[in-house]
This record gives sequence, C-alpha cells and structure tokens, in this order.
Amino acid sequence: MATDIQSQRELLEAPHESRVAPPPMYQVVLLNDDYTPMEFVVHVLQQVFHKGIPEAERIMLKVHHEGRGVCGIYTRDIASTRVDTVRQMAQMNQHPLQCVMEPVPVI
Repeated sequence: MATDIQSQRELLEAPHESRVAPPPMYQVVLLNDDYTPMEFVVHVLQQVFHKGIPEAERIMLKVHHEGRGVCGIYTRDIASTRVDTVRQMAQMNQHPLQCVMEPVPVI
C-alpha cells in the first residue's frame, strides 16, 4: 500500500513538460458573384471584420477580380460566427453574397 501512495506522489511531484498545440486556424473567404454591390461588400468588411476603408476596398477588389478574397484568419468558433454573420447580413439585404471558412494551408 505504501508503494502505491509513494509512486502516486512521485508521479505528481515529477516535473511534467506538457505542450499544448495551438488551435487550428481557419480563413474566412468572401466569394464573388455578379449581383452583390461592391459597396455592400465594403460595408460587410468594415462591420464584420473591422477593416478600414482602404483595406476593405482592397479585399473587395480582390474578390471582384480574382473570385475570392480572404477577410481574416481566426479560430474555428470565431470564423464560424463571422461566416454566419455575413450570411445573415447578405440575406437581410437580399444579396447572394457567399462566405466560407477553410483551414489555413500549412506551409
């Protein structure tokens, strides 16, 4: 019995090196369509992603010209919330704007 208590005590007192991995990150991406006004996309970038006007316009033009633009990189829960917020705003304003989240590519 003493050896059980002693071995448990040794386990508790032994230095443990535990490393917690950072959470997986996701990028939130706006997708281009032919109907959503550019001004609305800039408004979404300002309201949901807290971008300044120059950066919001840059991302909007990237979406317009390249078909997609990354709005930000977040943990899964925050990215999911931002995607839902964009979709709700688009639906409330009757725009077909699409927003998705994707795992950040590992380099």
